[in-house]
Amino acid sequence: MSSKPKLSFIKRNFLTWAGFPYLSLLVWMVPLLLIGIGNHSLMAHDEGLYAWRSRLMYDSGDWINPWKSPHHKTPGFYWLIAGFYSLFGISEFSVRLPNMILGILTVFIVYEIGKILLTKNVAWLAAAILSVEFLWLQYSRLGTPDVPMVCVVLLGILSLLKAELDFKHRYIWGLIAGCSFAIGFLLRSFMIFPPLIALLPYLILEHRRHNHLRNPMLYLGFLLGLVPTIIWLLLSSLRFGDDSFTQLVNFVIQQGSSERENNNWIYYFWHIPLLAFPWSFHSLLGAGLLINDFLSKYNLQFKKTHLYSYKIWQDGNKNSEQDVCPMTLSRHALLTDTLRERTTKKNLLLLIGFPLILFIQLSIFSTRLSHYSLSLYPFIALLAAVGLNWLGKIWNQEIKKIEITNIPLFSSVRLSSTHILKTINYSFATLGILILLASIVVFLISNRDGEIRNYATIGLVLSLGWLTLPLIWIARCRFGKSLITARYWIVAWLISAWLTLAVTGNFGFLSNYNPDFQAFLQQPEIAQILENHAINFVNVDGKTGVLINFYTPKHGKRVNEIYQLPTPSYAWISEQQASTISQPHRIIGEVQSYQLIKLN
Repeated sequence: MSSKPKLSFIKRNFLTWAGFPYLSLLVWMVPLLLIGIGNHSLMAHDEGLYAWRSRLMYDSGDWINPWKSPHHKTPGFYWLIAGFYSLFGISEFSVRLPNMILGILTVFIVYEIGKILLTKNVAWLAAAILSVEFLWLQYSRLGTPDVPMVCVVLLGILSLLKAELDFKHRYIWGLIAGCSFAIGFLLRSFMIFPPLIALLPYLILEHRRHNHLRNPMLYLGFLLGLVPTIIWLLLSSLRFGDDSFTQLVNFVIQQGSSERENNNWIYYFWHIPLLAFPWSFHSLLGAGLLINDFLSKYNLQFKKTHLYSYKIWQDGNKNSEQDVCPMTLSRHALLTDTLRERTTKKNLLLLIGFPLILFIQLSIFSTRLSHYSLSLYPFIALLAAVGLNWLGKIWNQEIKKIEITNIPLFSSVRLSSTHILKTINYSFATLGILILLASIVVFLISNRDGEIRNYATIGLVLSLGWLTLPLIWIARCRFGKSLITARYWIVAWLISAWLTLAVTGNFGFLSNYNPDFQAFLQQPEIAQILENHAINFVNVDGKTGVLINFYTPKHGKRVNEIYQLPTPSYAWISEQQASTISQPHRIIGEVQSYQLIKLN
């Protein structure tokens, strides 16, 4: 056998290897998690709070409640970070490593869910898209409990889907699902309930088919998963009584009673599409395809065409796990229509119903913050993969007329695949040109060392990425779709997002949230004093106080007035309070309205 056929054989076996999708996703995502990691500092809220509270647990040895009053959050995430402190030491890397690992695991879980509900190719595309969604990547690099909670929620959903496919092991999968949801409570307290409520339509409306609610191991798993939380509450109650549980409830009531940062009910309507762009655009297309496919089965709304059907590519790719049925061929043939109908309903309830109900709950809840919506981003990725895959299909199969009729408030719409693709490509080319011009203007008018130039560089990379889309389209029109296939176009979408986020991470915008604080700590005199002396705290609070608490290795006394400290000693104190000091002292350094001083 010559070398060329041998290499072709090895390549073919490698690409068809069962572990290849996971390895490729790992290679795709890990660089984005690590780029710029050497240039980092914690975000004061909420990352700094979790890092400092976990350190307090670790330093004190009290892993139940090291505070003077009952705490308002369950300790699961504190335990996780404190465990990594014990393994790798106290550092920003130890704070963020758990989320990096669980972020990768979540991408794998999305791929597994996609294989069951969609196809392997679309599932891989969804996982790749999730990896390059800005907010998801940002929080995969932050030490907050949001990504871990999303991970256990998706693990629970995957376990329920596996229980449908693997009837023999349905009890094991039910146990895993129940444990996952209960661990979500340990990690994120009552914030686990909105995803569980969003799952109810699938659990109830499809109950006659999957019988999850009759699976006793689901409830046993939930009880077992609650054991750590129950033990923590009992031990905390020995110290604080009923206030331990009351604080958990009061915190939820407090969060739901008032708006923060003037984020009203329309906040997520613009915030999610903006942060998820351009994938939010593709996800709307994907949602429309799924809804159309469901409605067309009952002749409710759309006139069904062979191209506009989402099922055309699903039925044409028998590599989806949902196509595997442990039945004889004849029985499978008899039940084909019923299985397809049920699968479509399941897809609708999970891929459309779940994020829609969760979105409504988040919009109703008074406290609206960007990271609260993180549970929606895996579903945005799944729907975006459906939409982008369909665009790829019409790229390769040029259709002169796609007809959509009977849409309320609209007349019949007739579009060709060429018109759709041309509109998308030239629209993003226009956006790319505008961003490119804005970036050039910034470069011309800004200072050479100004930080705004970093943002302009990011805009430059993004604009050039989007400008490749119409270039590939023009090449396709010139050389033909057989030579320039949709794969090149889809890769351009992914690569443009990947490069943009890589540059963003390289500038420290995904890891270095307090560069001035980091620069202050790296000063030789400051670093030596912090390392060798216990530092006292005089009314240190606020966001900067969170950072000072975490980055000070040795803590001294905590006092309200400077005269309560002995001399000589070192102390952190606010600039305002330092201005009233009458006793001799020397200012070692200043950062973010706080001073490190030495009392003489």
